[in-house]
Amino acid sequence: MANPAIITVDDDPAVSRAVARDVRRRYGDRYRVVRADSGPAAMEALREIKLRGEQVAVMLADYRMPQMNGIQFLETAMDLFPTARRVLLTAYADTDAAIDAINIVDVDHYLLKPWNPPEEKLYPVMDGLLDAWLSTPASAEGDVRVVGHRWSAPSYKVRDFLARNLVPYRWVLADEPEGERLLSAAGLGPDAVPVVITPDGRSLATPAVGELAAHIGLSTTPASDFYDLVVVGAGPAGLGAAVYGASEGLRTVLIEQRATGGQAGQSSRIENYLGFPDGVSGAQLTERARRQALKFGAELITTCEAIGLAGGGSASRVLRVSDDSVIAAHTVVLATGVSYRKLSAPGLAELTGRGVFYGSAATEAPNCAGSEVYIVGGANSAGQAAVYFSRYARRVHMLIRGADLRQSMSQYLVEQIEAIDTIEVHPCTEVISGEGEDHLERLVLADASTGEKRTVRTSWLFVFIGAEPRTDWLSGVVQRDERGFVLTGADLLADGRRPVGWTLPRDPYHLESSMPGVFAAGDVRATSVKRVASAVGEGAMAVSLVHRYLEAQ
Repeated sequence: MANPAIITVDDDPAVSRAVARDVRRRYGDRYRVVRADSGPAAMEALREIKLRGEQVAVMLADYRMPQMNGIQFLETAMDLFPTARRVLLTAYADTDAAIDAINIVDVDHYLLKPWNPPEEKLYPVMDGLLDAWLSTPASAEGDVRVVGHRWSAPSYKVRDFLARNLVPYRWVLADEPEGERLLSAAGLGPDAVPVVITPDGRSLATPAVGELAAHIGLSTTPASDFYDLVVVGAGPAGLGAAVYGASEGLRTVLIEQRATGGQAGQSSRIENYLGFPDGVSGAQLTERARRQALKFGAELITTCEAIGLAGGGSASRVLRVSDDSVIAAHTVVLATGVSYRKLSAPGLAELTGRGVFYGSAATEAPNCAGSEVYIVGGANSAGQAAVYFSRYARRVHMLIRGADLRQSMSQYLVEQIEAIDTIEVHPCTEVISGEGEDHLERLVLADASTGEKRTVRTSWLFVFIGAEPRTDWLSGVVQRDERGFVLTGADLLADGRRPVGWTLPRDPYHLESSMPGVFAAGDVRATSVKRVASAVGEGAMAVSLVHRYLEAQ
């Protein structure tokens, strides 16, 4: 494998050569120094490095560059290499910009130019950054390789799991020479795909997500049998509860069925979240929150699905999980979020993962280059996806049931979409059916106002409709509304009467369910505001109510 890369970006040729020279002089024997003269050129280099399955250790970018300044470059580059250390190169007059960069893109350091002598002003900083990068798990994991077929739903499921858990991997097609060589070396045939080859050389054929998680270094079993707080679901609400619970001294475990971030974690750009004026990707926000929770001592258990909840006496609650083990705790926060509703049109179920996707499926975006992409939905998540896919696709078609995006989407996103020529909005339009052999090839659409039908050719359909709470496993345990959302607080009171089975001499707290000590936060809670900021806030509020509950016990 090639040495890890150090990327230097500066549009001034003389400065660019000087920066690369100084870095190469000290680190050229262990790292490959890649020099670029603009942000876009550097992004092209990063994409090539990513596709080759190689690593980037440090990125140094000059602040004042045309087209894409240093902050914009570092922010965009984080999506490709979230563990790479980030340095902004500035003049003395731009120190305010460097401070802003620390808040916006989590810059690790800024350096003032010129830095002579480098032995005093450059190398000590670089040494510290490289040591920190080498100590992170991602840089030590090496190259995970996935061998599969282009239009294989199981192959997509594996790639999506790795991407959403921010695990670097290299995708190899089974019918390409390298794929054939890897399968041959593993003693497997093309029917065994997807095959995951771990950094230590193990070959996993069609692995279950639990097996895959265990081999790539994710925790899959809790370290203890009893906690102060169990948080179910690692979306914004769950991450907020885990951060505040662990930081306030509660023994906290966060369990997640698939990957941290939930629907928000799949968002390509969140621009209305407080404190991020230039926006932040869902992956970036999720990764920071995950690191924050771990820093405070919370446990994070992946591929752990909650399947049952019961009272374990007055002082505990017992959560049963998918491997038939149990986790007991004083309190529980339900933050399981919601999932996108499935389209019921004929032909789509068979093509799911083979051209039909629910959510943004960011792993597929580069494959959409030059294609016609169709997106169903008119809320913010659909709008963010349309803007993101417009970077790759020839044209993005948004299919909405209403007459106008303004009925369901934030104004800032509506304005962005109207300014992008390659996004076309089709009002009052629905999908009637999907057709194709091994993958999606055609969609039949209908105009709801006229009934007129038409067939379009496409291999890409991304669906963002409705919200279904993941609460079937709570049936008969806590009270839910007619749609399955968990009722809490005052919503549990009927004519001033407390819920059936309520044994405490007080009304339920604001976020407390009909089972004392069990709280709900975020999208899963009835009447909640479906926004990232409110979900994080409810997660934090739930912890304050957990403290109040524990003090009364």
